[in-house]
Amino acid sequence: MRIDEDCIGTKEIPDDALYGVHAARAAENFQISSEKLHPLLIQSLIQIKRAAAQTNLAAGALPENKAKAIINACNELLFGSYNAEFIVPAIQGGAGTSANMNVNEVIANLATRNSGVKIHPNDDVNLAQSTNDTFPTAGKMAMLRSIPSLMASLNRLTKTLLDLAGEYQDTIKVGRTQLQDAVPTTFGKTFHGYYSMFRRDIKRIEMASNSLKEVNLGGTAIGTGINTTPYYQDNVVRTLEGTAKLGLKQAEDLIDCTQNCDAYVIFSGALKALAVDMSKFSNDLRLLSSGPQAGLAELILPAKQAGSSIMPGKINPVIPEVVNQVSFEVIGDDVTVTMAAEAGQMELNAFEPIIFKNILKDEEFLTNALTTLNDNCVSDIMVNEAACAKEVEYSAVTATILTPYLGYVKTTEIVKQATRENKSVKELVKDSGLLNASLVDELFKADSLVNERIAVKAMAK
Repeated sequence: MRIDEDCIGTKEIPDDALYGVHAARAAENFQISSEKLHPLLIQSLIQIKRAAAQTNLAAGALPENKAKAIINACNELLFGSYNAEFIVPAIQGGAGTSANMNVNEVIANLATRNSGVKIHPNDDVNLAQSTNDTFPTAGKMAMLRSIPSLMASLNRLTKTLLDLAGEYQDTIKVGRTQLQDAVPTTFGKTFHGYYSMFRRDIKRIEMASNSLKEVNLGGTAIGTGINTTPYYQDNVVRTLEGTAKLGLKQAEDLIDCTQNCDAYVIFSGALKALAVDMSKFSNDLRLLSSGPQAGLAELILPAKQAGSSIMPGKINPVIPEVVNQVSFEVIGDDVTVTMAAEAGQMELNAFEPIIFKNILKDEEFLTNALTTLNDNCVSDIMVNEAACAKEVEYSAVTATILTPYLGYVKTTEIVKQATRENKSVKELVKDSGLLNASLVDELFKADSLVNERIAVKAMAK
């Protein structure tokens, strides 16, 4: 064992450990869950440390031998070496200081071991930095890095829905409002409605992600840039972006970017909106596929696994169900992000660790939920076209097409009679002689019922 020292005192650390006293204390103090820092957050912090060393070298603030030792250690760590050395829990007090110091300690000890040059975690690795500008910058970088996978999954689902809209563009069905029969539509229109909804999610996430590209790196403790050089403050973000390729730019107001967390609220809100849409869609899938004998049974979802330990042959909509649960989690996490952003005081928000934990988890959960929703459910959906056609035929609400010709009161009488006698509206109107047969046939064609053509009022004689 070796002895490491900090402002609290001394602590024994395993001889071969690259982490130091700060990380060890955090591991002891924050035993909230087994979840560690997100790998993308660690990766981003390492990239920041490398960019800082490069910029400090160019500014003449860091000797070349130390800068090269830090840069080489960062490169080695970015290949995934020594991942077990990052021991700090995801949920932590201290506004991310433990996370920042864990990375500083690992880099410093590895650089010292490899180069023989004594590298200090604060004086060298953390030179011209503060947790208050490195940690939020790393958090934003990690979130941005998770977006492409999320968008790929979302784009695949929208493509599947657009394909279904084309395949079932002429498949008529009963519409429903407030879970009661409404005027007819087609499954093509229904699937296209879902497609349009998720396309809006794509646009929302793209817009919200732009606010993540503004970072406060170079602002150090509260945004004033204390303990930096002018060169460093002007160039560190540009140096970082040279390898990160995330569209990063230094915020115009570093004070604002350091203390205020509304960018995370906006981005989390976009993820929440997606979760709400996914859950609504999943609810509809479960309702439309309900039965299959005593429910709506308009959709046939792919059978993925046995649904009961007691009822033989029962199949449940397990994919929509798991998507619902992911959505509940994301919606709840958005409340946490909102409260954490609101709870910041003065020049700093101390609650970014829980914000980052939740948003990074939500991006991963949503990506995986969209993938399983598309691959294990939506891509193999079938429409029960015969059942849909029969429901439309005997749905009294199709009488809505008659109101321009017979008026609301008379049409209501026909609806009541059709329901009472279990007859089709078309059949009753023909039998009554209220309209000529050719007009009735034209009105009750599928394209007329779903308003796909010009009204045929001129035919009424």
